[in-house]
Amino acid sequence: EGAELATGGTRRGIVVSTLAEARFFAAGGFDDILYAYPLPGGRLEECAALAQRLRAFQLLLDSPQALGLLRRRPLPAGKRWLVWLKLDCGNGRAGVRPTDPGAVSLARAIAEEAPEEVTLVGVYAHCGDTYSCRDVPAIQAIARATTTAVLDFVTA
Repeated sequence: EGAELATGGTRRGIVVSTLAEARFFAAGGFDDILYAYPLPGGRLEECAALAQRLRAFQLLLDSPQALGLLRRRPLPAGKRWLVWLKLDCGNGRAGVRPTDPGAVSLARAIAEEAPEEVTLVGVYAHCGDTYSCRDVPAIQAIARATTTAVLDFVTA
């Protein structure tokens, strides 16, 4: 019910942290789900099943190897993998650093290698390093730094 309220009843545009959550919301009629964790190679078939079932099942990628997995597992005609490049803007948990020269190359590879199979939706950054903040100014500083890093990356 909370997710339906949060989406204004559209049942679109939700973000989940686990594939179990994705399956739960898909069973509840949500058809636009972002799985906000870099592609787990060992669970590719679960991701493929969701991508085939839903109007839009979106994933995070943070390596050329993950892109290769998707390329070797194309979806049926009329479907393509929808991916976001996961940037690590400071928390060190997952993603590619936006200042890493390989990050722009990976973004270009996602966007250009096989657009009929894999579509780059955008870039994604999570300010998980705010969890240890003790006050609002500290959170705002991280948010500003993350925003700057993402905008600098997109500009590049």
